[in-house]
Amino acid sequence: MKKIILILVVGLMTIPMMAQEVGLQLYSLRNQFKEDVTGSLDIIQSWGITKLEGGGTYGMTLEDFQKELASRNLSVVSVGAGFEDLEKDPQIAVDNAKKFGAKYVMCAWVPHDDNKWDLEETQHATEVFNKAGKVLKENGITLAYHAHGYEFRPYKGGTLFDYMAENATDFTFELDVFWAHHGGGDPLGIMKKYPGKVTLMHLKDMKHGVKGNNTGHEDVETNVVLGTGQVDIEGTVREAKKLGIEYMFIEDESSNVVEQVPQSLEFLENLNKG
Repeated sequence: MKKIILILVVGLMTIPMMAQEVGLQLYSLRNQFKEDVTGSLDIIQSWGITKLEGGGTYGMTLEDFQKELASRNLSVVSVGAGFEDLEKDPQIAVDNAKKFGAKYVMCAWVPHDDNKWDLEETQHATEVFNKAGKVLKENGITLAYHAHGYEFRPYKGGTLFDYMAENATDFTFELDVFWAHHGGGDPLGIMKKYPGKVTLMHLKDMKHGVKGNNTGHEDVETNVVLGTGQVDIEGTVREAKKLGIEYMFIEDESSNVVEQVPQSLEFLENLNKG
């Protein structure tokens, strides 16, 4: 009972700052949703968060799920889309986004052999995202590719991510600061180099001592409270505010998510005061 009270208090303190700016990637509470959908939404509400990134309804009808969201002043502003759908029929992503009233569609992964992400894969993905992004754009929706770390492999004095960013004409990026850092990239440097192409962010910190790689895979328990790990959360958040990035979604995949998110929100609130 004490933990629940703490969460409520922290959440209420963060409402003035967090509204319209810091949201939650619903995957963070994937395990909680399996047990109790409405209870999980109650937890989010208690944190003072109102903007969500998701795309599913957790076994509920869309109408019922939307009612539950509305009763808690929650709204899904970004939805996920599979690469295969974007490649074969982007209208699927358009329709899903419109069902939720979302203005962003994000793709979090391009299927590939871990050992074979190369220029050919990068070029193909870029082509798919540009074509799909154009369709979404015609429907008032922005497509954002969530780079996952493997894109930061070397290419022509830079990285394959640079190729994607330089050739992204009809899509943007959702910068996951954890995965960019894990893959050897510099999240803050990316924001400064490609300011107009980063439209969304995932705020996620990495435990000290973790050595990254270019696979896009890591133990979820390496996700720690924002500001306590090795990622420059303060720098990237301040830069995001300068750039006017609309939504920064906290994503905490660890088993301690319910305890850690309120602490992460407190860290962000203190940044706002500084």
